[in-house]
Amino acid sequence: MSNIFITGGSRGIGAEAVRQFTAAGHKVAFTYHRSEIAADQLRQETGAIPVRCDVKHHDSVKIAVDKATAALGHIDVLICNAAIADYDLITTIDISRWEEVINTDLNGVFYCIRYALPTMISRKSGCIITVGSMWGEIGASCEIAYSAAKAGVIGLTKALAKEVGPSGIRVNCVSPGMIDTDMNASVSEEAEAAIVEETPLCRTGDPADVAKAMLFLASDDASFITGQVISVNGGLVI
Repeated sequence: MSNIFITGGSRGIGAEAVRQFTAAGHKVAFTYHRSEIAADQLRQETGAIPVRCDVKHHDSVKIAVDKATAALGHIDVLICNAAIADYDLITTIDISRWEEVINTDLNGVFYCIRYALPTMISRKSGCIITVGSMWGEIGASCEIAYSAAKAGVIGLTKALAKEVGPSGIRVNCVSPGMIDTDMNASVSEEAEAAIVEETPLCRTGDPADVAKAMLFLASDDASFITGQVISVNGGLVI
């Protein structure tokens, strides 16, 4: 069994990943930012270890990685899931909001990898899973910051896979489509219905759909897979 560190693990896809990995017998630590009650409930439910962290600040990430490493012994699998979304025009989005999205969704991934990677390199073993988005693959109107950040995550994933492959470390990206989470709760029924209509599998996704893809990528069954973007979107983006 492996030691798993999941960022943004208190809600949505991250929380389901915590459930899936602990159910499979893995030892899990996860970060949360403000959702302390949800994090504690998940701890009681799964036995996973919650660590407070704001991924947009590198010093907070370093502390969290150190705490997770101390609790787990070492990190075998890092899952960079923490993210926020934004819906706005490029001409009206506040500069501060642009910076917050980029700092959380892209820089936060960099910080987590930067601090977790050295021990993986020294052990010549490890797995990193980033979380992109179909909007990072094709772009979304009025989601300029989110699309840009997630496109950056995809580029980071591919570049890092080439860089650390010789050290025995695999790096892949899971790219969700429309998933039924709090992040997408603000999507109108009309917009969701339009997306479902365009989706070949004719439904939105469940957090478990994404978490199970993570579970596979973290397993030995994926030992020859690196640098890939695994789209979990029901066929909406092909």
